[in-house]
Amino acid sequence: MPTRPLAAGSLLSLLLLTGCGSGTSEPAASAEDTPEPAAAATEVAASTPRLALTHDGGVQVLDAATFEVLADLPVEGFTRLNAAGDGRHLLLSTTGAFQVLDAGTWAEPHGDHAHHYTAEPELTDVAIEAVKPGHVVAHEGRTALFDDGTGKVTVFDSADVADPDREQRELTTPAAHHGVAVELSDGSLVVSEGTEDERTGTRWLSADGTGIAASSGCPGVHGEAVAAGEAVVIGCEDGALVHDDGTITEITAPDPYGRIGNQAGSEASPIVLGDYKTDPDAELERPTRVSLIDTRDASLRLVDLPSSYSFRSLGRGEGGEALVLGTDGALHVIDPETGTLVRSIPVVAPWEEPLEWQQPRPTLHVLDGTAYVTEPATKELHAVDVATGEVFRTAQLDVVPNELNGVTGAAEHSHEDEHAHEGEHEEAGTA
Repeated sequence: MPTRPLAAGSLLSLLLLTGCGSGTSEPAASAEDTPEPAAAATEVAASTPRLALTHDGGVQVLDAATFEVLADLPVEGFTRLNAAGDGRHLLLSTTGAFQVLDAGTWAEPHGDHAHHYTAEPELTDVAIEAVKPGHVVAHEGRTALFDDGTGKVTVFDSADVADPDREQRELTTPAAHHGVAVELSDGSLVVSEGTEDERTGTRWLSADGTGIAASSGCPGVHGEAVAAGEAVVIGCEDGALVHDDGTITEITAPDPYGRIGNQAGSEASPIVLGDYKTDPDAELERPTRVSLIDTRDASLRLVDLPSSYSFRSLGRGEGGEALVLGTDGALHVIDPETGTLVRSIPVVAPWEEPLEWQQPRPTLHVLDGTAYVTEPATKELHAVDVATGEVFRTAQLDVVPNELNGVTGAAEHSHEDEHAHEGEHEEAGTA
């Protein structure tokens, strides 16, 4: 059911807002310790997408067109890969920080065209401190980081991710928890609520920090996706929350426990793809249904698949197609409007999801209409044309791939209203 909008200012007492400043995150690279310039740039004819994959001991950066390994950067421990939102950088969730990885491909707009460049990939010294680096959400030229260890949210222009002196917006939730934040193009912020023991819902803050709406009816808050029209979907253990047009609507799952914890959204579709689990006591549930959440009418549809899948199996095609990499080895393509399974494309050998979530398993990442799929058992990487269903490239890797992400090398969304809300943030003493 829809929640009622909150009165102006009613949320301010519930969030400790720490203000907007320049370089206030105390990044690893200080003004006196600016990182050395990246390798010399080479101008190229067009954008050059690149992939990054983690392995035991580091991160490899590959040319997305040829699968040539361009760099193998040493990193200790289990590392997560997050899109930074600028088409060039990735954020590594490392020990105590979000560290900036320069994939070495970018575009510089110049009037009615852009100039494209490449350089050697580099793990930079620029980092944003975090006790427990959590979710990273990039949307419309703004990037929001959540520190699970403190509940601190940091938001900045995606284009400034590698600038240690970036200006950024900060706030801290009342209690630390495994959370998430999403900033929309009007400067409003959707942020999760909870504690270390229990996650309960979300709050929606306007650009100046006053309250728009809130919901406490979302047990086990996890995951996020933005659909067409900037509708934000947050997953719950009994359904989902849809944030749209100033209202938070609670969607109830058809099962008493119907957990949606991982989602994939698309600017081309008002429908969000999610996972769907029904056994709260399972050591590891291997679901065979996915959820389709229609943000236009806040409805939920379940789709049966020929196999199970994992949390790294969800993706979206350029036309908004819902993609699921199954344990049967196929990439399943679903029409989100009808919930129909359009085709199943054999890509890898059948596999079983490991019990530990950090362990390698086939992983899906979609970039520029191509679905990239890792196959850890054979140390292979595959490229699939989503439109035609053709597996058009396979490469042998020299490492066992784990996480997979990528950058386009193109100019991504710019933050058109750059710092438009800065004055009101400072005047109100909010983030």
